[in-house]
Amino acid sequence: MELLIVGIGGILGSIARFTSGKIISKNNKGSFPLGTFIINITGAIFLGIVSNISISKNLYLFLGEGFLGSYTTFSTFMYEGVNLLEGSKKLNGFIYIMLTVILGIIGYSLGNIIVHMFI
Repeated sequence: MELLIVGIGGILGSIARFTSGKIISKNNKGSFPLGTFIINITGAIFLGIVSNISISKNLYLFLGEGFLGSYTTFSTFMYEGVNLLEGSKKLNGFIYIMLTVILGIIGYSLGNIIVHMFI
């Protein structure tokens, strides 16, 4: 049953990531991978919230492990970052990687703070 819960969340998360990425990228003409960046930071904030609220194990499996696990994407982040570093956009690559890591940590912490402020 746990696999099914995580799997359904994962399906929905990957669809949300794909759709959000397409919408953001369509409006972004620069070389900075804004879609993946926004998705990963918002995912970190939401995971900070989800992992710090009292919810059932199954709801956490669905949201945290399934949906947010598929919504965020470390592999695409690395692919885009390394391509920028290896290409002519080295500064963009460095900024992208550093900002994603730093803002990801801040985002997760912000989610944690939001929960403790309101719950």
